[in-house]
Amino acid sequence: MLEKLESLEAEYQTLERQLADPAVLTNQAEYQRISKRYADMGYLVHTIRQYKEALAHLAEARELQFDPELGGMAQADIAALEPRIRELEAELELLLLPKDPLDEKNAIVEIRAGTGGEEAALFAAELRDMIMEYARQGGYRVEVLDTSLTDLGGVSKVVFEVSGPGAYGYLKYEAGVHRVQRVPATETQGRIHTSTATVAVMPEAEEVDVELDPADLEITVSRASGPGGQGVNTTDSAVQVLHKPTGMIVSCMESRSQIKNKEKALSILRSRLLEMKRAEEAARRREDRLAQIGAGERSEKIRTYNFPQSRVTDHRIGFTTHDLEGVLAGDLSKLHEALRKADQERQLEALSAPQTASSKSA
Repeated sequence: MLEKLESLEAEYQTLERQLADPAVLTNQAEYQRISKRYADMGYLVHTIRQYKEALAHLAEARELQFDPELGGMAQADIAALEPRIRELEAELELLLLPKDPLDEKNAIVEIRAGTGGEEAALFAAELRDMIMEYARQGGYRVEVLDTSLTDLGGVSKVVFEVSGPGAYGYLKYEAGVHRVQRVPATETQGRIHTSTATVAVMPEAEEVDVELDPADLEITVSRASGPGGQGVNTTDSAVQVLHKPTGMIVSCMESRSQIKNKEKALSILRSRLLEMKRAEEAARRREDRLAQIGAGERSEKIRTYNFPQSRVTDHRIGFTTHDLEGVLAGDLSKLHEALRKADQERQLEALSAPQTASSKSA
């Protein structure tokens, strides 16, 4: 392990020198690439240096533990350093887990009202606002690509793009079925209803990720309209794309530009096809105990929002908070941190399982 840590620290020092190199400074693309890698490695290298320093102090303390004058102090240092080193080793194990390369991509988020009629549509609108606000808090740019509104202000479907490095990794834990329990505004007898909405979070696929055959596509254009058929604009800018092999239909009408709507619709289609491929891979990984928490299926119920108790429960990890108002306002940081930690621990367990099995057979 030490050899790996030494190699990473050496890479970090090389990046530091490159950032001061005039040749790199004049190459904007290269400078951004190196800067990002340098920033990503910052906390890891800080932890590596803490670990190496603790090991050095432990070695010194062990040399002095039998010294007549300094032995007592050295033994106290040993008692404090040994558990600290175990903590740092556990943290480094997590930090050294392989990263999903798709985490760095932009995200396409698709929210659909589920069971519950108009109440489900109103809940879907709240989820839209929650996730958009969380994305903005993270410094990401949000652009709505397609929306189907209801008469009472809910949404039957909304699709939006979240742009910026790491957007998919930042939002992927929101994928799945969200459930709300509350008394709807339209309920006259005060009965609690249960409604659902489905959230899909997909890495934005580029042409190099998913190649589309023009012969497989049927593209139609129409005039964009709002709730109740109200006209949004007077040009045929709305675009609908049918992917014949899968039967997938994607529409985009938010822009007044037909060209831009077509580009965005094709981007959504690529992302859906990539998600389909990843879902198949995730099913295989589940069989091998390598599934990640953030790779849940669309049908998986992940979270309940209980209004009478002001409670939010994430069923994947048993996380509960009574700050329902804060969560719906976009404060998802504590929840996502708990999900990331549980995800890392699950990956560690999965990676160690084959070794355990092989050692038993030996």
